[in-house]
Amino acid sequence: MVKINVNGQQYELNVDPSTPLLWVLRDNLNLTGTKYGCGISQCGACTVHMNGQAVRSCSIPVSQVEQFKIVTIEGLSEDASHPVQKAWIEEDVPQCGYCQSGQIMTAVTLLENNANPSDEEIDRAMTNICRCGTYQRIRRAIHKVAAKGGE
Repeated sequence: MVKINVNGQQYELNVDPSTPLLWVLRDNLNLTGTKYGCGISQCGACTVHMNGQAVRSCSIPVSQVEQFKIVTIEGLSEDASHPVQKAWIEEDVPQCGYCQSGQIMTAVTLLENNANPSDEEIDRAMTNICRCGTYQRIRRAIHKVAAKGGE
């Protein structure tokens, strides 16, 4: 049995401890907002927060997260009212949308650590891959949140 805290809820799951957190979220908890992209922590589609830090859930065994608080895109807000989600909508960031939950989770961590990032700092922090190439819109959305002071 593995005990994990996801989106403020405690779960006790009968899963193989080596199962990647991504698959526990998707298959056992039905939290499908976190996406599978590459499986090797390179693309960022699987990004979630672990104690407030952006991590790639595809390569973390669920046994290693028992002491941490995990937040998925579903836990960020129930109605897309988080300032980053609102900016994403206002700037029309998503094209296909597949990578966007990971992009948003990464952007939230960036803004929590740096309230007013420069373009260079955004580029350094936003290592998630977007096959549609909406990087300029992502930057605009991050700057919009920063300009509003995170509101």
